[in-house]
Amino acid sequence: MTISSDEKSYFFADSKNDSEISSLETQRIVDGALHGMDDGELYLQYAQSETFSFDDGRLKNAAYDTSKGFGLRSILDEVTGFAHSSEITESALKRAAETVSSIKTGSGGTLSIPPSRTNKKLYSDENPLGGVSFTDKIRILEEIDDYARSRDPKICQVSCSIAGEWQVVEIIRPGGHRVKDIRPLVRLNVSVVAKDGDRMESGYEGAGGRYTYNELLTSDNWKSQTDNAIRQAILNLDSVPAPAGEMDVVLGPGWPGVLLHEAIGHGLEGDFNRKGSSAFAGLMGERIAAKGVTVVDDGTMENRRGSLSIDDEGTATNCTPLIEDGILVGYMQDRMNARLMGVESTGNGRRQSYAHQPMPRMTNTYMLSGNQDPEEILSGVKDGLYAVNFGGGQVDITNGKFVFSCTEAYKVKNGKIDAPVKGATLIGNGPDALKRISAIGNDMKLDNGVGICGKAGQSVPVGVGQPTLRLDGITVGGTDL
Repeated sequence: MTISSDEKSYFFADSKNDSEISSLETQRIVDGALHGMDDGELYLQYAQSETFSFDDGRLKNAAYDTSKGFGLRSILDEVTGFAHSSEITESALKRAAETVSSIKTGSGGTLSIPPSRTNKKLYSDENPLGGVSFTDKIRILEEIDDYARSRDPKICQVSCSIAGEWQVVEIIRPGGHRVKDIRPLVRLNVSVVAKDGDRMESGYEGAGGRYTYNELLTSDNWKSQTDNAIRQAILNLDSVPAPAGEMDVVLGPGWPGVLLHEAIGHGLEGDFNRKGSSAFAGLMGERIAAKGVTVVDDGTMENRRGSLSIDDEGTATNCTPLIEDGILVGYMQDRMNARLMGVESTGNGRRQSYAHQPMPRMTNTYMLSGNQDPEEILSGVKDGLYAVNFGGGQVDITNGKFVFSCTEAYKVKNGKIDAPVKGATLIGNGPDALKRISAIGNDMKLDNGVGICGKAGQSVPVGVGQPTLRLDGITVGGTDL
């Protein structure tokens, strides 16, 4: 079933029947369930999603899904009651209300002021799933496969996929406060394998954001992504074992900001700092990074993958300063942790779906540009590593320790980019790495729109970014000993 953005209500019936619930009855149940609580909300969600996967010259998978449901949450002090259901009916909502009311004490709480309303809209309401026909989606995937194989005879395997999603969410609070958001999301992935003799290497590129397939699937865009994936794979065929030891490392702009996201960003989320489990807890107003380092979390960027007009508690997103010129100035907050810490929510309350509770999460997290030329930054490295792309990594929030694998990296000799390397990993901890930044480029770049962030079993789309950075004395794990 396709729904349009101009429908006045999707979740409620105009007249009550056995399978639907009226808007007025919903409000009455929410008001009763959350009476005497400090906070809470009813989160309603309808979602359509699809995925098309093309592998080795044939369609491997085509999937389509629709889902809807609600999550009802109550909060008293720091105790939370939560219930969810895939049935948006009066009986299901009443059962949920009984569950979340069970945390109520004799004294009760004081209901928090609801979020301020906003008229901003950062992306179109248009449903991307209907913009390009099924036949055209398959044709484009076939063209990507043919194009990749024609570009270089060493390409022996091609995998590509298209994914789209469209969500309608509505958030209802006691007293009649309601907000609504309609959220598109699309993504293109291209992966290739190149072979030369017995050696095989891979390359990957992707792109996406909160817009439609018509913008994502242009010929220029998918050819650019495919060319870059091929470039990486062919380059890796000539890679040599990565050096190991402590050395100066230069990080490229854009996607390498994923290291900033993981090693530093999670440590600046409000829940970890309220509980004292973050490596940055208790350091507000203190220097935690080198001078010149300024980091923000910005959920207000138009059409970006990590952006939201409102977060999943109904709060307008913000551009939140986290670090200014090396000084810790802010944390990312949802409503509950902000209230318990005596500050305002920053619009970072996010959840994977109606079946999950919101928590402080990043949106688009990036470091601002400095004033140094990237070529000059590289020219100052005598013997080091230039890391351009990253794969997976692991981080311990309590101490900031991280291990990240490089998917594209080069040796640097006497200020010049040398041979590509294979198997390089960066090892360190976030607080220490921040202080080892000795040069910040003037070329801040955001990633192409493929980030997915995991926390406490929930995944949400995010963005990352940074300028070229030089870090002095970072431990590099490699195989060339």
